[in-house]
Amino acid sequence: QVQLVESGGGLVQAGGSLRLSCAASGRTFSSYDMGWYRQAPGKEREFVAIINWTGGTTSYADSVKGRFTISRDNAKNTVYLQMNILKPEDTAIYYCNARYYSVAYPGHTTDYWGQGTQVTVSS
Repeated sequence: QVQLVESGGGLVQAGGSLRLSCAASGRTFSSYDMGWYRQAPGKEREFVAIINWTGGTTSYADSVKGRFTISRDNAKNTVYLQMNILKPEDTAIYYCNARYYSVAYPGHTTDYWGQGTQVTVSS
């Protein structure tokens, strides 16, 4: 298992900014993607952003595109989510995700999750 530890969540007013961090430790992988997902009360967990650890490509949900930026620091094994112009609808628990692509079993992937960090945006 990979351990994922999030930090940076909190309470912020609408229009403000927060930066979430996710530090990965444990098993070393040959290749994996990392990303952020969120789950609001009464809703399913949804995709927010992903970044390819080795390739540096990114993808965003339409709801956050232009406001959120995912980035990485390879030396620290850490991914970030810079959240700007926050809206009340961004309120959710944000989860860090690591997706491992198996070398031993091609086509098989394994997802690892952090415990989540609460982001609350007040109006």
